[in-house]
Amino acid sequence: MARILAAFAAGLLFGAGLAISRMIDPAVVLAFLDLGAIAEGTWDASLAFVMAGALAVTMTGYRFVLKRRAPLFVPAFVLPTQRGIDWRLISGAVIFGGGWGLVGYCPGPAVAGLLLGAAKTWIFVVAMLAGMAIDHWLFERAARASPPAGNTVH
Repeated sequence: MARILAAFAAGLLFGAGLAISRMIDPAVVLAFLDLGAIAEGTWDASLAFVMAGALAVTMTGYRFVLKRRAPLFVPAFVLPTQRGIDWRLISGAVIFGGGWGLVGYCPGPAVAGLLLGAAKTWIFVVAMLAGMAIDHWLFERAARASPPAGNTVH
């Protein structure tokens, strides 16, 4: 039960951060991604500060958390070991970046934005879930047949 409550609290904190930073508003995200607006002097750089703050918190958190022998609510850390760049990584980055640039949403802010009830947010989340299901069907089922590569338990 403590694990579920901790996950719920972390999700609420993350969602609140996304809402406060206005990352759940596609117009703000698209204004940030519109680099042509730099020349016009109308570029909204506020999300760069949000991302820099998130990176600072993450780097600090990892430094402290990974000194522990194990996480609080599970027996061991599961960390990626694969460092190579393959076609799945590249295609995933292209799809993610393209989707973010076209509609102004990435997964976290889209899920947090569902509470606002906008139809386009719901359509995006449904499409995202469909993409996850297709990925699972195409790749994860095949991966079960071969030995895992990329994650290790420390």
